[in-house]
Amino acid sequence: MKKELRPVHDVVTCDVCGRTILKGERAEPYLAPGGHRHQVCDLCSVRAQQEGWIRESAAGDMPTRLPRSEPRRGLLGRLRGRRPHDPGPPPAERAPRTTNGGEHAEHEEAPPQVRERLAPARPRPKDPRHVRAIPTTAQAKVDRALDLFNGSSHQRTIAGLARTLGTPFVSAQPDTAQGSQVSVVVAWELSWYRYRVDLGDEADPVMMLDKGEEIEQIEEDLREWNARLDADGRVLAGHSVNDGGSEE
Repeated sequence: MKKELRPVHDVVTCDVCGRTILKGERAEPYLAPGGHRHQVCDLCSVRAQQEGWIRESAAGDMPTRLPRSEPRRGLLGRLRGRRPHDPGPPPAERAPRTTNGGEHAEHEEAPPQVRERLAPARPRPKDPRHVRAIPTTAQAKVDRALDLFNGSSHQRTIAGLARTLGTPFVSAQPDTAQGSQVSVVVAWELSWYRYRVDLGDEADPVMMLDKGEEIEQIEEDLREWNARLDADGRVLAGHSVNDGGSEE
């Protein structure tokens, strides 16, 4: 009997050179202008970057704007900016004498400034808790959540993707089950990201919960597009978008 040999893995081709990716090789997804995703082999990564494609995994590391170079000051300005000569630490104070009981006998005789330095330091409370006030209305929760999101590193990821994929759909909805949480969804035709903003968490309030490729995968109540991105990639509330994802 003749045996028919069939491949045991999916055939993947490089979108730059057209070569079939061999078993054991690795192809990485790149994002091209216009929102198209391409598979690129390791040998063609340089050519993909020359075409303006960006690696999908590195889109979050792109800064939203270039740093502004500081103007060089003149010679007179540099001389004025120099710090005065450091006189060094003050001379060591005379150690106070103690009595037989071990108490400082000179505390009462020393000036107030010296007694304050000689007094034992008060221990700090362990694990201090910082309680953040949570707004009561839905709109106030959304506004506060977007302020926290725009101050996180996730905002830079969205801003980098928006430069390549275009204007996204944006939704910010309070969680009905958890009163202190707000769900933020940013979606394009080819990909979407969902974040949770905890208004009561002061240490790390923003966390990415899920991501996907089809908008239909998002829950219907989270597809009420009630926010938008501005020119700097920040999420703003109180603005609707049409079916094309652009501003109305």
